[in-house]
Amino acid sequence: MVLVLLVTSGWTAVRDRHADPGSRTAALLAWRDGRIGGRPLPAPDAAPHVIARFFRELTSAQRNRLAARHPLVVGNLDGAPVALRYRANRIALAEARAVERRRMTDERLTEEGRHEAGRRMHRFASLLRAGRKILSFDPAGRGRVVEVFGDLDRAQRVSVVVPGVDTELLTFERTRRRYSAPVGMARALHRHERATAPHVRTATVAWADYTSPRGVGVDAASGGLAEDGARRLVSFLHGLPGRSTVALFCHSYGSVVCGMAARGGLRERLPDRVTDIAVAGSPGMRADRAADLDVRARIWAMRSDGDWIAEVPYLEFGGLGHGADPVSPGFGAHRLTTDGAVGHTGYFEPGTGSLANMAAVGTGAYHRVHEL
Repeated sequence: MVLVLLVTSGWTAVRDRHADPGSRTAALLAWRDGRIGGRPLPAPDAAPHVIARFFRELTSAQRNRLAARHPLVVGNLDGAPVALRYRANRIALAEARAVERRRMTDERLTEEGRHEAGRRMHRFASLLRAGRKILSFDPAGRGRVVEVFGDLDRAQRVSVVVPGVDTELLTFERTRRRYSAPVGMARALHRHERATAPHVRTATVAWADYTSPRGVGVDAASGGLAEDGARRLVSFLHGLPGRSTVALFCHSYGSVVCGMAARGGLRERLPDRVTDIAVAGSPGMRADRAADLDVRARIWAMRSDGDWIAEVPYLEFGGLGHGADPVSPGFGAHRLTTDGAVGHTGYFEPGTGSLANMAAVGTGAYHRVHEL
């Protein structure tokens, strides 16, 4: 039924035309053969606690040397010091910007290719602006980015925004419809949290560190990309510094990622520091009930009037579909109001009840939450 809906509605899976791993692969090979102080470097996919221990045993000069030599690796190592990752990613971004600037005038590329190089170059320049805190960056393919708002090291509560379909480098932030993009979502949530709970040290993360589906096609109806995203999300959460509690705010297909991370069965479980998972405009969490999720976190769900996601069949059959509707009474989530939110992408708009509810959850002010 889901497949029929997708085909007859004109949506088909769109494959990535820019999947060349390029500089990322070269960086990983150099890291594999590298050493520091006579010792080998840890595997880049090592558990975050292994990475954290490795960096604790280095001198400051050695850490900085690794960031300068291997920025694309160090900047993406869950468990590495946050400030070091920021520094490494500024180096990686500057190098990527220089590559795209050269490609803009490369006559061997088509006009479309040069135009895309210009767009990517401007995106990297934006991410390099003073004060931006880029915790992960990978320019390969469609690209991945993670940005932090606030002080992640000192935060008491961390909110992580997990976006949905069509998330990539070029859509990480937008000038128009800014609150439909990860940067706008996270920035709006962080500002509202600070305004309503100034006594709470908060940090908010725009987490776009997975390959999301392009469009509402077969990839969006299946769980393959979500499962890979769930693994990456769990690793990221285990690598967070300090003892802060964490709330996940998962929009659209991002709620499938969060559901699979919470369902268990991965190499690592979702850490217990995750106290809340809130989904907005969700096509399902790959679970029949909130109680089926292997977490102690509170599960929250919301859907605005006019959100087209309500028309998607809530079922799972033959690997397609994402299970029960999280806002249905039988699912068992706490259902939140969304006053003022319009359509599928309006949940993070300032002034909406949905944003106010998410900020209350993120700061632990549960007495300010409005449920249905």
